[in-house]
Amino acid sequence: MSHPLLDQHRPLLERALDTIATRGYWSAYAESPSPKAYGEGAPEAGRAAFEAHLGKPFEIDQPGQCGWHDGETSPYGAPLGIRYPQSDPQALVQAALAAMPAWQALGAEGRVGICLEILQRLNRQSFEIAHAVMMTSGQGWMMAFQAGGPHAQDRGLEAVAYAWREMSAIPAEAVWEKPQGKHPSLVMRKHYEIVGRGVGVVIGCATFPTWNTYPGLFAALATGNPVILKPHGHVILPAAITVRTIRAVLTENGLDPNLVTLCLPPDHETAHALYTHPDVHSIDYTGGNVFGQWLLDHCRQAQVYAELAGVNSIVIDSTDDYAGMLRNLAFTLSLYSGQMCTTSQAIVIPAQGIDTNDGHKTFDQVGQDLAQAIERFLEKPEVAQAVLGAIQSDATLARIDQAAGGGMGRVVLAPKALHYEEFPQARTRTPVLLACDAQDTEHYAQEQFGPISFLVRADDTDAALALAEDLTRKHGALTLAVYSTRDTVLDAAVQMSWRAKVALSLNLTGGVFVNQSAAFSDFHGTGGNPAANASYADSAFVANRFRVVQRRAHA
Repeated sequence: MSHPLLDQHRPLLERALDTIATRGYWSAYAESPSPKAYGEGAPEAGRAAFEAHLGKPFEIDQPGQCGWHDGETSPYGAPLGIRYPQSDPQALVQAALAAMPAWQALGAEGRVGICLEILQRLNRQSFEIAHAVMMTSGQGWMMAFQAGGPHAQDRGLEAVAYAWREMSAIPAEAVWEKPQGKHPSLVMRKHYEIVGRGVGVVIGCATFPTWNTYPGLFAALATGNPVILKPHGHVILPAAITVRTIRAVLTENGLDPNLVTLCLPPDHETAHALYTHPDVHSIDYTGGNVFGQWLLDHCRQAQVYAELAGVNSIVIDSTDDYAGMLRNLAFTLSLYSGQMCTTSQAIVIPAQGIDTNDGHKTFDQVGQDLAQAIERFLEKPEVAQAVLGAIQSDATLARIDQAAGGGMGRVVLAPKALHYEEFPQARTRTPVLLACDAQDTEHYAQEQFGPISFLVRADDTDAALALAEDLTRKHGALTLAVYSTRDTVLDAAVQMSWRAKVALSLNLTGGVFVNQSAAFSDFHGTGGNPAANASYADSAFVANRFRVVQRRAHA
């Protein structure tokens, strides 16, 4: 039986299903922060909605409140002053379990319809969410709007579409008839119920608090599970707005809003008790390896979908557009101050240099030219602020300064602190480039999160490809890029990407960059190397979040 909200949003769902089958370009939600797309007055209303949160308690009527959390900070140095309710995780789990039967009873049609309505509501709040993402994560305004708003919503819709495709493939009932020759046939009526596995916990990250959260959140919801959203302790507002919006839609549709709650545990022990709770059956996590491995080792009762740290590589063999390659790399290494899980870190170059349309370039020349390209790209203050944003954490800032001191290799480009007129207290650094030899693995063969990249000298192109493969296999990677004018090298790179199970970009010199990922077309992560055990999004990302329970009787 259909649901009114599914009927209302069915064209959107069908377009999403068609696009994940064809993998062409489509964005369900307008990525331009234009009043033409979002209505006159939407930018001003969104900013006012964000500012209305500042300096006040963020009220969410959840069970088990036991205190207030006020640890949120802004990388731009602006005061936030928002307090968030802390709830006992055990109370949230019990409330989630109580809300689950009614959610299951809606069926796939009702759940998907309500998820689509939630996404539409979130899209209307894109300006409010963008300001929240910018001021808590440190993203620049345009990235905060696009990645924090419509692109995150696209990824959520993508997860809902995959969930619908998997669930709708299972019929609600069937008549089973087995011939018995001269005897009457055996006839059974069978019913198939899609049942969520249990409570899902989604652990948010500090740098992409919606883009990395919405896939797991909506995959779990659509497949019949309640969700407890646990944001990063310093980046809470985008998650809090999301949870409050979801709860409002649930309430409007006569459902228990405690199906989705916000959790800010008072300490690590309480948080660990939530993650290992026997009724928690899925966990989505984006973040560092140490805690990610802890989740995988200790949360055996749950399916853990983990995106961890990796070492993304670029191999440069040759190019027929040297200037275009440098411009592309300058943007890639500068975007959001390198604070992306897809940003390239190890740029592997043959020791003898590379052939280009501008003549042969030595290893050192490539490094110098790339450094100059980055400096030219960021020389205008308005460009630098828009692209770099701010450094999210003090730990990343300290890591950049350590790299600048020469402790990780020879400094080719030193980082600079920039002054933003609008945000004079912002934590800022431009990219740092370091040069080292292939054997210096203690420097580049681990994630150095932030705008820190290494020019790695390899013996030749074959050795460079082998090094990139070894890095990916041992340490994981979400992206790999290769530049070459030789078909033999490109073919070898493709074969290597299959072995290492990493997404490959070839000869990017235009307006597409290796660290960007498009919903409905690009798979974010393969789940095949240590950087991630899942992909945003594919069938495997949703299908293990529900079970099919059948019943049968004689007809």
